[in-house]
Amino acid sequence: MIKAVWNGTVVAESERTEIVEGNHYFPPETLHTEHFQSSDKKTVCPWKGVAHYYSLIVDGQSNVNAAWYYPSPKPEAKRIAGMVAFWKGVLIEK
Repeated sequence: MIKAVWNGTVVAESERTEIVEGNHYFPPETLHTEHFQSSDKKTVCPWKGVAHYYSLIVDGQSNVNAAWYYPSPKPEAKRIAGMVAFWKGVLIEK
């Protein structure tokens, strides 16, 4: 099982992830959604498209824009459509 852990709490866990550019992308149904809050932040990747972000909330602490996903990626990245990756101190454990 692959887990995304922040602030001592598992925020996502899956038997499989898609790895792109060294990042594990978790299927949306594997997220513990009670820890996710939508963000207004968006960035653009030249080959993946427009990324949208979530902030993580655990035990009253917030990790702003710590997760991202591509709701409508470019064709080259279609395999990660809707899947969520992490950074900003979120640990990926295998």
